[in-house]
Amino acid sequence: MSDTPHWALVTGACSGIGLELARGLAARGHPLVITSNRCGQIEAVAERITAEYGVAAQAITMDLARPEAAALLHEEIRRRGLQIEILVSNAGMFFFGEVAETDPSKADAMLQLHVVTPSLLALYFGHDMRERRSGHILFVSSASSFGDFPGIAFYGSSKKYLRGFAGASREELRPWGVNVTCLAPGAVATDLYDRGTRAVQVAARFRLLRDPEAVAGAALRGMFRRRGLVLPGPGAKLMAVGSALAPSWLVRLARTHTHYLPQPRN
Repeated sequence: MSDTPHWALVTGACSGIGLELARGLAARGHPLVITSNRCGQIEAVAERITAEYGVAAQAITMDLARPEAAALLHEEIRRRGLQIEILVSNAGMFFFGEVAETDPSKADAMLQLHVVTPSLLALYFGHDMRERRSGHILFVSSASSFGDFPGIAFYGSSKKYLRGFAGASREELRPWGVNVTCLAPGAVATDLYDRGTRAVQVAARFRLLRDPEAVAGAALRGMFRRRGLVLPGPGAKLMAVGSALAPSWLVRLARTHTHYLPQPRN
């Protein structure tokens, strides 16, 4: 198995977009290394993928929100004798709330997961790909990265970093035959969101949450066509344009007249 040249590494592959990206790559014949911090669940996913698609799938249980996670993951894959041709940095988390009221441990975990670990994974595996003059790196950002919105400062800003990092890395690695693609979906029906909240329930009722399989399919088609940015579906494109063009006074007005964020009492 370790002699197969086109192994794909997918982080956060237990559910949602990550799972569908892993399944899409397996359907194309790529053996997989999939990671998550959910031990039994990620191993079960690997077994199902092997049974369904007939490709090798190795599971690595690891908390990618740890500062040393990228180095440990790269070393473990080298120890197994595997050569990663496709790196998919998908692992992520979401929470809603103002910066001043955020639990510092949650903020630290998100920044590690969205900023530090993907950057260092690109450093380690991008170096290997550059040496071989081939490979793909896919970063999962968000359409919300095109704007600045209260309540998701950590999430939106970290996803904005990923989009900028992907663009710069793309130009650095392009001459070496390595492609970098950034996926920026809108709202997707995944475990990232709390299904019990009213906002998510309304979005699901009006089909504003896109199917993760469709998002993953668009991402892989864009990546293999060596596109720089993938905005899957009209909703993501509309959200990206709307976010970029929304004036600050409109955002401020919405923030003032919603009950999702705290207001000072006079």
